[in-house]
Formats: sequence, structure tokens, C-alpha cells
Amino acid sequence: MIKLDIHAHILPKTWPSLKERYGYGGFIELDHFREGSAKMMRDDGFFFREIQENCWNPEVILQDMDKHSVDYMTLCTVPVLFNYWAKPEHGADWSRFLNDHLAQVCSDFPRFIGLGTAPMQDIDLAIKEMEYVKNTLNMPGLQIGSNINGMNLDDPSLHPFWAAAEELGVCIMVHPWEMAGADRMKRYFQEWLVGMPAETTLAITSMIFGGVFDKFPNLRVLFAHAGGSFPFTMEEFLMVGMRDQISVMYIQSKTPENMREHFGWMASRMMSLHSSFCLTSLVQIAFVMALIIHFLWVI
Repeated sequence: MIKLDIHAHILPKTWPSLKERYGYGGFIELDHFREGSAKMMRDDGFFFREIQENCWNPEVILQDMDKHSVDYMTLCTVPVLFNYWAKPEHGADWSRFLNDHLAQVCSDFPRFIGLGTAPMQDIDLAIKEMEYVKNTLNMPGLQIGSNINGMNLDDPSLHPFWAAAEELGVCIMVHPWEMAGADRMKRYFQEWLVGMPAETTLAITSMIFGGVFDKFPNLRVLFAHAGGSFPFTMEEFLMVGMRDQISVMYIQSKTPENMREHFGWMASRMMSLHSSFCLTSLVQIAFVMALIIHFLWVI
């Protein structure tokens, strides 16, 4: 049986100063302060995190894969490098740089599968880059953030992007970033421990209640980290959600059986678990066959 790690990150070892390239700051840089380690620093000196060589060196990643008997691995950029806040033309230029780098890694090391990135601050440019990723670089999909500069994924302005992804057959992985309520979670690493699961759930429910999956039924979307807290609170959405007028308008258009099937199908689009307990729980909640299918379809 093929063993696929469907969610891992990579970034280039070096890149030009984006502050110098674009004429303004706010971008992440790498400070290789010692062999095999680097600090991710914003160009104003703010420390983001320390990373190791397995974040940029494909050969080291392959060693980790062999250690854990992983046959293939899906790679995508680190979300802090999305740079959706940058000027659109600069976001497009940066996305192209990251995508070309990732495509070269996948070409040099065929055990990797690449998911590109796109300048989501401009939908026309994002669609153009998605076409480039699929048709020129031959990568199967994109990773995008769980919100676009604070805009949830049900926003109608994103409909052309979903339509293009559906038509191209591109898979979309949604990764949490810029978590809602982050200003209250700066201590104890809560922005990641608490904020990420909640942020992913917000992305999922926005797309469900916003009718995105009804409008684009062939859209292929995968949510990181097993869908955050969503699969473990699905029944709450079916019961408590009835009290909210917008949710009621959506839920009342479905039978209870259809809604449970819809939410179960949604859970089948989760992935990337870190414990056997969570995996066992998710299998009990979701449809096992769908779970298996969606673990394998990226190959």
C-alpha cells in the first residue's frame, strides 16, 4: 500500500531581499545563523520562528521520509510566505518564484508532489497563476490560506476562482493562517494550538453555509490538520446551527439525512493528523471509504 504524507512544507534555502526588490518592507527573510538552522525573520528584525534543514533541503526531507517509510510527500510553501497583503503585481511575482522553485524540486526528486501558491489578493492574477501551475508546471493543485486578508472563503468575489479551479480539475488545499482572534492568543503558543483548529473550522463552515460546494459541486478541496475542530463538532452545527437565520436558510433546504451525509462527506476532505487517537476518532465520525479515497487522490 502506498504511504503518502499529504501535507508538508518547503521553502527555498535563499531568496533575494523582497524589501529591496519591491521597495517596501514586511517580508520574511532567512538568517542561516548556524549550519542546518535558520531564523525566519521579518525584514524589520521581528523573529518569527527557527527552522531546520528539513524545511529547505529536499535530500534531508527524503531521509526523514525513509525513516518513517513514507513513499511520497506533498510539498507546499509555508503560509507566512503567502504575502497576500503585498501589492498584487508583487504577489504574482513572488508566487511565480516559489512555484518555479517547487516545480524544480519535484522534477529533481520524483517522490515529491507539489502544490503551488497564488496571489489571492487579485483573483484574475490568482487564476492566471493557477493555470500556470497546472498547465506549465504540471502540478496538481494549490495551497491557499483560510482567509484572504480577513475575507472568508464564501465571499462572492472568489467565485471566479472556484469556477476556474473546478474547470481545470485543480485540487485546493486550505491551510489556516492569520487566525481569527489572534490578538488574544499571543501567549502559550495558543495562536497555533487553539487558533489554527478554529480558523480551519471557520473556513469550512463559511464554504458550506455560503453554498460554495453546492455552486461548484466538482470542486476538490482538502482542509489541513484534519479540518481543525470541525469534524468533532459536526453535530453541534446540525443542532445549534438551526438557531442562526442564515444557517437555518441553508439547513432547511436539506433533509436531516442529507445534511449528515453532507457533513460526513465534508469530513472526508480532512487530512494531516498527528495522533492515532484523533485518526481513530475521525474514522468513526466520517465515512471510512471516502477518507481513504481522499488520502490517495493527489497521486
